[in-house]
Amino acid sequence: MNRSAPRSVDQYLAQLKAALAGEDPALQQDALYDAEEYLRAEIVQHADKSEADVLELIASTYGAPEEVADAYRTTEATVRAALATPAPRRRQSALGRFFAVFADSRAYTSLFFMLLSLATGILYFTIAVTGISVSAGLLVLIIGIPFFLLFLGLVRVLALAEGRLVEALTGTRMPRRPVYPRSAAPWYERIVEMLKDRHTWTALLYMFLQFPLGIIYFVVAVTGLSLGLGLIGGSIFHVLVETGAVNLPPDAQANWSPIWAVPLVMATGVLVLTLLMHLARAIGMMHGHLAKALLVRPAGAVEAA
Repeated sequence: MNRSAPRSVDQYLAQLKAALAGEDPALQQDALYDAEEYLRAEIVQHADKSEADVLELIASTYGAPEEVADAYRTTEATVRAALATPAPRRRQSALGRFFAVFADSRAYTSLFFMLLSLATGILYFTIAVTGISVSAGLLVLIIGIPFFLLFLGLVRVLALAEGRLVEALTGTRMPRRPVYPRSAAPWYERIVEMLKDRHTWTALLYMFLQFPLGIIYFVVAVTGLSLGLGLIGGSIFHVLVETGAVNLPPDAQANWSPIWAVPLVMATGVLVLTLLMHLARAIGMMHGHLAKALLVRPAGAVEAA
């Protein structure tokens, strides 16, 4: 559909957003940030020209909104293909597909995310509780409002950092650029925009949720690893003792299970580890969707002029 040439930065961004309709919200956020940063910089460098003249000049160098959108789609597809983990070889049997999870690198990174989430959850929860508590305590003083605004700014920075971690470990596409700070707008308008932006409050909600989720993820991961590896390791140790490779006092073996049960115990350990890997991969996908819902500005959000 033919559109009139944009005469302002806001018109350019609106057309770019329309051209990217239906794309991943994280991709839209990155594209809009890069475009606005470039456009604002060009306007500053050509202070002797009107904004409309600068936009006309940019259209021949940076590209029209539709061209920029196509370029981002192409780049996104190329980067996604380059960063994609190799797909495990397709197994024909159900048993082969069940154990193929051990060949999926995403299952290992998701398991690592589950172990790491307790530390990040404690960090985010501590920052969130401290920031809200101190802000509430300082509201009676004039310093309380600036402190609260700085705290919200920190929340948005942590949201971007968490997004990069989530993308690296779960594979979910997250923003690689923050929401543009809109430095051209007056400071009070930027503050109002940050307070009105749903992304600010959903990011704060994520920081609170990450604490209980981190506990659950960590307990599930540690319990599964301990149980699975313990059963396998115990079975191997039992065989070593029975074959004489390891010597133990006779009374230490009094309550041991019979040797015929060793394969069953080891198979149970392998089953536990396999189920844990499947669960870790599923949790990684689920948490990726949660992070995208709470840490990415919705595609329909309209930036303030």
